Amino acid sequence: MGLFSLVDRNKSIPTRAARACASGEAIYRSGCDGLAWRVRSGVVRLDAVAASGDASFASLAIAGDIIGCESLLFGAYTFNASALTQCDLSPWPEGEAAAGESLLQSLAIAQKRAADVVALRGGEAVARVVNLIRLLADASGSVVLPTRQDIADITDLRFETISRIIKKLERAEVLAPVKISGVHATRSFSINLDGLAAV
Repeated sequence: MGLFSLVDRNKSIPTRAARACASGEAIYRSGCDGLAWRVRSGVVRLDAVAASGDASFASLAIAGDIIGCESLLFGAYTFNASALTQCDLSPWPEGEAAAGESLLQSLAIAQKRAADVVALRGGEAVARVVNLIRLLADASGSVVLPTRQDIADITDLRFETISRIIKKLERAEVLAPVKISGVHATRSFSINLDGLAAV
């Protein structure tokens, strides 16, 4: 019996088309069936859902990560997933031949991501925010941050603390606002990498 044969084949198979999700858009909900996705770009927030229906921050997924693969094993998603920034997703696995190897790589990446997220929730407040910025920054030294409230949830800090830290980093010229079409002006920045390393 193959790895993916546990899924009920009688269920309707969702469309295997790539999709773009706007910031704040729900990608999938806990308990629903659907595809696994590779995050091609952007940042995805995963929330655990309690029996009461309350959702709380559980993890992040960034470019290269795979989300929702539990639906292939159990027939339903375990988490709520939503786009923190504009996201591009493609169905996973991309090809049956590569599924086993890709799953092992995905598990290794997921384990590292879990360690990254745990590190964001402890230590000095400024260090938590700076480490999140490092995690989300692209190779060119730019970053599109989640909303201040999402950053507060991710780092286990208060909204006001996040606002103060972001302003402090702007005053220190570590973050410089940049205009990106479709992104709120308070969320997109170029990063002074030397300045960030000194924080």
